[in-house]
Amino acid sequence: MRKKITVVGAGQVGTTVAQLTAFKNLGDVVLIDIVEGMPQGKALDLQQSGCLQVFDSLIVGTNDYKDTADSDIVVITAGVPRKPGQDRADLLKINAGIVKNVTEQIMKYSKNPIIIVVSNPLDAMVYLAKEVSGLPRERVMGMAGVLDSARFRTFVALELNCSMVDVDAMVLGGHGDSMVPMPRYTTVSGISITNLMKPDQIERLVNRTRKGGAEIVGLLKNGSAFLAPGASVVKMVEAILQDKKRILPCTAYLNGEYNWKGIFFGVPVELGYNGITKIIELDLTAEEKEMLDTSAKDVQVTIDEVDAFLGKKV
Repeated sequence: MRKKITVVGAGQVGTTVAQLTAFKNLGDVVLIDIVEGMPQGKALDLQQSGCLQVFDSLIVGTNDYKDTADSDIVVITAGVPRKPGQDRADLLKINAGIVKNVTEQIMKYSKNPIIIVVSNPLDAMVYLAKEVSGLPRERVMGMAGVLDSARFRTFVALELNCSMVDVDAMVLGGHGDSMVPMPRYTTVSGISITNLMKPDQIERLVNRTRKGGAEIVGLLKNGSAFLAPGASVVKMVEAILQDKKRILPCTAYLNGEYNWKGIFFGVPVELGYNGITKIIELDLTAEEKEMLDTSAKDVQVTIDEVDAFLGKKV
């Protein structure tokens, strides 16, 4: 029996997730959106590529959450992008309303799904999804670290003119300007980039990684990244459904790890069939710990805003 993957939001990220999930034959896909006709049209288009890409997954487009019943994994991409001049708190409030409604509808029809949140502001939205769903922390996570690490890996490979396959990178922290790329834990065939690059080179790539999303937005003029984000989600979905026990940086709920509690934060985790099976605590230098704490404080601000939105005492 094939697994069921629901993708909420039929925009560019959601469509990319649906497409790559089908291409990898990971399971049947439900693509849901509030816009009538759009998810149905995209699903039919994708289904017709099955004989060409050689997959047997069934693709359903819908506007009705009843069609998401008994989902094994739910990917939430729904939300609005930040507009020029818009206050971050306003964006959070708008997307919080969307993610809250989506999570309530998902839980109405699926008892124990694994939820992967992509909607921004990421750290706050995945926290909201956990609070609303009531699921245990290992079954709710955010996609950020995989994407940010992929960007770091790409920049390192281009800088060294080496194969991207040989580069592994680690990026921790919140999904924002205070994220913490980790050069000591970023390697090329096992060799730390601190032994392969000069400090000023590394710093330049770290800064570019932190602004990776904004760089793409600036180039596109209208829109944001969707190919790499979609591929990052599918990497997580694949690790879970195939019980790969992959060690990947993901946004996970901390309960004392890294001396933080009650926030979602980007850390290395082990992903398997039951979701996050382990959170890995790295040995950090004093400087790395300080940067990570700074990022955590930024995340805590958004968590407090979500608690206020939910009517909880902060």
